[in-house]
Amino acid sequence: MSLLPYVHSSSRPALAVVASSALKIVADFITAERLAGNIVYPVVEKIFAWSHNCPLETVKVVIIGQDPYPNEGEAHGLSFSTQKSGGKLPPSLKNIYKELKNEYGVAFKEPNHGDLSAWGKQGVLLLNPVLTVRKGVPNSHEGKGWEEVTAEAIKAVDNKEEPVAFMLWGEKAKLMKALIKNKRHKIPETSHPSPNFGAAQKGFLGCGHFKQANDFLAENGFEPIDWCCL
Repeated sequence: MSLLPYVHSSSRPALAVVASSALKIVADFITAERLAGNIVYPVVEKIFAWSHNCPLETVKVVIIGQDPYPNEGEAHGLSFSTQKSGGKLPPSLKNIYKELKNEYGVAFKEPNHGDLSAWGKQGVLLLNPVLTVRKGVPNSHEGKGWEEVTAEAIKAVDNKEEPVAFMLWGEKAKLMKALIKNKRHKIPETSHPSPNFGAAQKGFLGCGHFKQANDFLAENGFEPIDWCCL
């Protein structure tokens, strides 16, 4: 199974660097998972949805997560986002909506879904360092090669001439900071929005990252993101 054809053309040159090594390793791993009877999320056509939802040349903000949601009907290739037809909102996403309410008050009306793809249309790249997961087992595809692949995507954004805001939520996302070399970018960091072990209360809730990103975009002459538009 070749994965590169599923990548948007704007990101394909960056990922082609690892196509013969890391991409092949993860492709073989996913095939083995499925042959062993395991269900893998998201479906292969959605693994690189982030590259289609927000092509490289349009990126203004990057929100880095961890790995896809492991429950049926949730993961669709965008960090923290769920399929519009999904059921209950994941706890992390509930806290993201809570923070949006903190920052924007009555202007933010919580949607009845978890699909964040509307942000991508405005230039928000929603990227997980690990792009697949075994059903019901969070972090099950960590360390299988995906990190090398997505590092190339982050490097490609870092190489853009235009300044970009990288929002790093949680310890795994913060590890990606080492890949961001250019000083023109803004890199706000905080805890993960998950309620597990009180993570969201350790900085995420009250972080102000959405307004910080917009202030940064405005300072650099770019249209701010309408975070309330979902």
